[in-house]
Amino acid sequence: MQKRHFLQAVSAAIAALAFTGPAMAQQWKPTKPVNLIVPWAAGGSTDQITRVTAAELEKVLGQKIIIVNQPGASGSIGTKNAWEAPKDGYTWAAGAAQDLGAYQALGMLDVPAKDWHLFLSVANIAVVGVGAQTPYQNMGQLLDAMKAKPGEIKVATAGVTSGGHNAMEAISRATGVKYRHVTYDGGNPAVVATVSGETDLTTQLAVEQAEMIRGKRIRPLATVSDRALEIEGYGTIEPISKTIPGFKSAANYFGIFIPKGVPADVVATVQKIWAENIANNAAIKAYAVNRGALFAPVAGDAALAAAMPAIQANAWLLHSTGKTKVSPDTVGIPKP
Repeated sequence: MQKRHFLQAVSAAIAALAFTGPAMAQQWKPTKPVNLIVPWAAGGSTDQITRVTAAELEKVLGQKIIIVNQPGASGSIGTKNAWEAPKDGYTWAAGAAQDLGAYQALGMLDVPAKDWHLFLSVANIAVVGVGAQTPYQNMGQLLDAMKAKPGEIKVATAGVTSGGHNAMEAISRATGVKYRHVTYDGGNPAVVATVSGETDLTTQLAVEQAEMIRGKRIRPLATVSDRALEIEGYGTIEPISKTIPGFKSAANYFGIFIPKGVPADVVATVQKIWAENIANNAAIKAYAVNRGALFAPVAGDAALAAAMPAIQANAWLLHSTGKTKVSPDTVGIPKP
């Protein structure tokens, strides 16, 4: 039901916007490999979907796409390197659109999301996953423990601006609980830390926890959403809104970002591929079903519109917790 909702919401937009702007440019045929910077560690949510998508793009482009992992500073280092590379169309970035939108307010990269061409493939949902060794069997028990021991229970995330940190901050704001934040260079290391017992739980994305959930090494207590989520080989994870009435969370879109200013034929070609090859791509669909993501490809202006609710929620959440350098509305992100 969730996947159908997203597909219906974006499919018309993809068709309408696939050739917006540079559509009349000539077909681009890359003459050398494309560098695709993943600004997080290997194995995490961005790395996973980027590698699947890159393999599908290679089939159409007829050229190798080299994944370059450059973690650091909540993803801003690798993203900045992609932005500062020559605007010849051979260096792209990947990540979550909500992170891309927050960097300017955080003072990490003075480039708004609208200055990138967005090519989004899936939307991800965060999950509260506790280590199998912990005593918590449901969200009520975990929240009670966090209230009884404020600031003591350790939560692993991929750092400030990561989906996991945003999820835990949203829970904290909704319930008043305090926690000990333990950061890692990506979602995969954060999940591993929870499995090993180094931390008590993680609120990283379902796609990063799916294998450990299936293997019973992480116990999922709830999605950080008002929507349930189905994970192949496990079953249904109920939404946190059952424990925290009225809780809502914007969809966290992931994809590939190409800096504006590259040749028009590069953008037109990738737009065409998104409309004709990615919109109904079997490999990306299979990834989404297996890992607990929502298949939701969208490009162009429609992609920015789809991502904006999460960009707004993320930037203003960070601002409310004192992490931004400037108010988001001063850099074009209105309060939700």
